[in-house]
Amino acid sequence: MKFKKKDKLTKFQWQVLKEATKIPLGCTRSYKWIAEKIGCPKAVRAVGQALKKNPYPLIIPCHRVIKSDGNLGGYAGKHNGRKKFILNKEKEILKQFKEPGKT
Repeated sequence: MKFKKKDKLTKFQWQVLKEATKIPLGCTRSYKWIAEKIGCPKAVRAVGQALKKNPYPLIIPCHRVIKSDGNLGGYAGKHNGRKKFILNKEKEILKQFKEPGKT
């Protein structure tokens, strides 16, 4: 998705993205968790829509947000395989940080 100046994000959307940056490497949080953290506990679907508009996916880890039941939910609309791959890679990296020198 290309980010254009006309596609400005709302204050709510920026709150969602800011909260997503707080999710540690190798961890996940739910859409509901973000909604609650930003003070809008019923805005779970709106959180998903805000994450979908993430203009900086390499910086803002929207892939770390999953459904409350543990399922992955969406990622860029339909790329759950990509989301799972990224989450697994992050877990591998985190493991290396905890166990340096082990392969």
